[in-house]
Amino acid sequence: MANLFIKQAKQYAQGRPSYPPHLFQFIASKTPQHDLAWDVGTGSGQAARSLAEIYNNVIATDTSPKQLEFATKLPNIRYQQTSPTMSSAELEQKVGAESSVDLVTIAQALHWFDLPVFYKQVKWVLKKPHGIIAAWCYTTPEVNDSMDKVLERFYKNPYWDSERQMVDDKYKTIDFPFEAVDGEDSTGPFEFENERWMGLEDYFTYLRSWSAYQKAKEKGVELLSEHVVEEFKRAWGEDENGGQKLVKFPIYLRIGKVGA
Repeated sequence: MANLFIKQAKQYAQGRPSYPPHLFQFIASKTPQHDLAWDVGTGSGQAARSLAEIYNNVIATDTSPKQLEFATKLPNIRYQQTSPTMSSAELEQKVGAESSVDLVTIAQALHWFDLPVFYKQVKWVLKKPHGIIAAWCYTTPEVNDSMDKVLERFYKNPYWDSERQMVDDKYKTIDFPFEAVDGEDSTGPFEFENERWMGLEDYFTYLRSWSAYQKAKEKGVELLSEHVVEEFKRAWGEDENGGQKLVKFPIYLRIGKVGA
């Protein structure tokens, strides 16, 4: 994961969606205390910013210093670059002591992790028995039938890593060895939705932030070729909002508690 988003870090910070307040309200309602949250794979801090409005302190970690350069700085967020696989000593130094964290969040990144190693760390740092882990992904954006059909063709390219299949499966198949949180019958996925007004250039910036787009570029392939761009332009069209359209991002949340 460490090198996936370095070259398009700026596009990632500009193009990636934030997340709806009700997602964080739902998550926060499951943690008895709101002292410390750890946002893992924070990227440019989209989730960390929202967590900082609810939790007293947020530790936001990423393996990419380039991504962290673009993260929003707030007084109660501490950004940390970490090794791709943290040792126990690094975990304690940069995140916290055993049973010290109320919430661990992973936004659009869990599918890249070495899950057995990561889950062992999560179970160590979370408070027992009610410490919460919340991981979510979002699938392809939805605009209208015309745009979505063009995007479907664009999305079906050979440059995605195999881990992307877990996102396509809406995290239904991802290993998640945690207990259902209070008031819920399962660990999900629970469905949410984010909405964002975007112009066509904003939409293209988002597409350029994809790992598949960067991987294709490295192989000398421009996925957003002139022909493809024209297809998107025709499908986008103009309207009374000055070219801006309401774009919806379906979100799928897995949430659980560490237990005794």
